Amino acid sequence: MLYFEGAAHGLQVGAPVVFLGVKVGTVKKIEIGLDESSRKFVVPVAIEVEPHIVRTKSGEQIDLRDRETLRRLVERGLRARLRLQSILTGQLYVDLDFHPDKPARFVATDPEVSEIPTVRTAVQELTSKLEGFPMDKFLADVAAIGTALSKTLDTPEVRNLPRRLDATLKHLESLAARLDAKSGPILEETRSDLAEMKKALVAAQAAMARLESAADRIGTLASADSELVRNLTRASDELAGAAQTVRRLAESESPTVQHANQALKETARAAEALRKLAELLEQQPDAILRGKRKTENP
Repeated sequence: MLYFEGAAHGLQVGAPVVFLGVKVGTVKKIEIGLDESSRKFVVPVAIEVEPHIVRTKSGEQIDLRDRETLRRLVERGLRARLRLQSILTGQLYVDLDFHPDKPARFVATDPEVSEIPTVRTAVQELTSKLEGFPMDKFLADVAAIGTALSKTLDTPEVRNLPRRLDATLKHLESLAARLDAKSGPILEETRSDLAEMKKALVAAQAAMARLESAADRIGTLASADSELVRNLTRASDELAGAAQTVRRLAESESPTVQHANQALKETARAAEALRKLAELLEQQPDAILRGKRKTENP
């Protein structure tokens, strides 16, 4: 006997019983029963198998009707399930195969009944999982997250930061090119500081690129101690520190120093924008999900 959970429409008396791809019997009777342990309705199916189809390598016949033989096969993972016989007609057949990972669940209470445990089909398992999944709420949450993320990325601080970083980087590259044509201990030190500033800007640009792809990493970005917040804070600190070094040249009136002053202004603005963004994410970790909250008047 086989006891299937759920509907068995498409299974008919006379449907084939297949063991490892070979027909070994037919369905003899289909009923509706009640599983007393779970208080759920099941579909008992009686099958009949031919006794001498299965043989060992030595030619010895294996009778699938033998209770002891069937018990050993069940211990090895023999299970029954319904499979589609025809897509056009929707008819089903009984498939016998080994599924040792599926636990054996017996329904029959009569010890004289030879029972093969059944397993759910892939469609039944998927349907069972989806029945309890709040799909409407999930889709609404995804839409809300997308809207909040768009609002956050559309703030003036975030929208103007890439342009400021690019402008500052161009000024630094121009200034570095001028310094390369000079010599002297002070200029050597300045070139080194400018290189550090350039590295800081590159790190900031990388952090912005990660922010623009935040839709794929919302869980990480929502944390106040996330890698993004640390990168933004570190980049801001490095820019501010490097700006102090360039300020030493501010007393000169040469064209090189004028370029340095321009780079200093751009660097200060970029550092301030990075600092504001980092502070926003630290104080409002959920801003990346729900947008920047309005400041309440005291």
